[in-house]
Amino acid sequence: QVQLVESGGGLVQPGGSLRLSCAASGNIFSIYNMGWYRQAPGKQRELVARISSGGSTSYADSVNGRFTISRDNGKNTVHLQMNSLKPEDTAVYYCNANIVAATTYRRLEVWGQGTLVTVSS
Repeated sequence: QVQLVESGGGLVQPGGSLRLSCAASGNIFSIYNMGWYRQAPGKQRELVARISSGGSTSYADSVNGRFTISRDNGKNTVHLQMNSLKPEDTAVYYCNANIVAATTYRRLEVWGQGTLVTVSS
């Protein structure tokens, strides 16, 4: 069993910054890609940023240059540093990971419970 737990969401003013964290725990053999998605009310979930096990990153055009994704493989943790936040960044942010489970070596796609980011003055 594997779970992802996000933290770091909250209320921030436009132009401000937040740092989201996501820790994976449980029966983990290895973790490949990790990413952050977000979903606003009435909108579909979208990919925000993704990072491979080797550190290769990609970003949605809407956040490129403002957000930075990083990971600590030793702690099975991924972070999203969000700078120059805009009201349109308001959403529930979800952590996602592609994981190979220990013992069974099953490939799993795991989602966190989400953390709310509200950008408002």
